[in-house]
Amino acid sequence: MLLKHPTIWLKPGIFIIYGASLDAEIHKHHAIQWVWPNEQAHCQFNEENMSGPFIINSQVSHKLSLDAGWVLLVEPNSDLGQQLSQRLDQQARVATEPLIQQEEALPKPEDDPARWLLPAFEKMGLSLEFGGTNTCVEDRRIQQLLDRLNECLPDGCLKPSSWRASEVAQELALSESRFLHLFSEQMGIAWRPYLLWHRMICAVNALMKGLSVTDAAHMAGFSDSAHLSRTFRSHLGMSIRQSQSLFAKP
Repeated sequence: MLLKHPTIWLKPGIFIIYGASLDAEIHKHHAIQWVWPNEQAHCQFNEENMSGPFIINSQVSHKLSLDAGWVLLVEPNSDLGQQLSQRLDQQARVATEPLIQQEEALPKPEDDPARWLLPAFEKMGLSLEFGGTNTCVEDRRIQQLLDRLNECLPDGCLKPSSWRASEVAQELALSESRFLHLFSEQMGIAWRPYLLWHRMICAVNALMKGLSVTDAAHMAGFSDSAHLSRTFRSHLGMSIRQSQSLFAKP
């Protein structure tokens, strides 16, 4: 059964989508992507095609076409991200075991997605805990910063008002250059593109709650809806109109 609107869960370290079809242009993003198709999924890497299920590494350009199924976007430094990184072993993508849908009922937003995903995780010897723990982050100041960024996910996002590198560095009692170096060292990504990715997730959260594109852009800290639209296209391979129809509250 195909859904017009997908079921979506936003949790610290992971963005989970189940349901409606996806047809994205070539794009890449910070997250590790795990795709479990219900029917057909095709992913293009350069001129090579790959059918699902599969895991795609962080910052790997790809083009995804999915009729229906599960898509997990996983923070590389989360517990699950680290487990997937080990499985990828620095490869661009790897095939993985299929997910067997054992229940006729479709997942609902109020459900725990682990109910459907846990059997496959156990089969692969992976632990499934949805949380904000970042196993690679040893510096407690960076971990506290990540925890602050994740505070808005359960309810509504607040427009970031003090996320400039100089302001964050001052709060952490670091020079700006030391903060930027430390963040990149701990996270494997620079502060500015990481913050842009996180703001995009905040915008998805806003669209899911029924806000307009303009209001979602403002709430997530984008300069305007055009900036948000460019971010969606570069990170998710779809226009803001496609994103709005996919993520908006039905």
